[in-house]
Amino acid sequence: MADKLFTSKRTIETHRQHILEKTGAKNTAALVKYALDQGWLAKQ
Repeated sequence: MADKLFTSKRTIETHRQHILEKTGAKNTAALVKYALDQGWLAKQ
């Protein structure tokens, strides 16, 4: 992802950490569930 956005891996990790904090998600799986619940991702 960092290469696609022309940024560092550390920057991506910082953004990810901020998203986790703002959503209250404790890990990536919880973040995906949050996104599904919000309708940001399509269920398949």
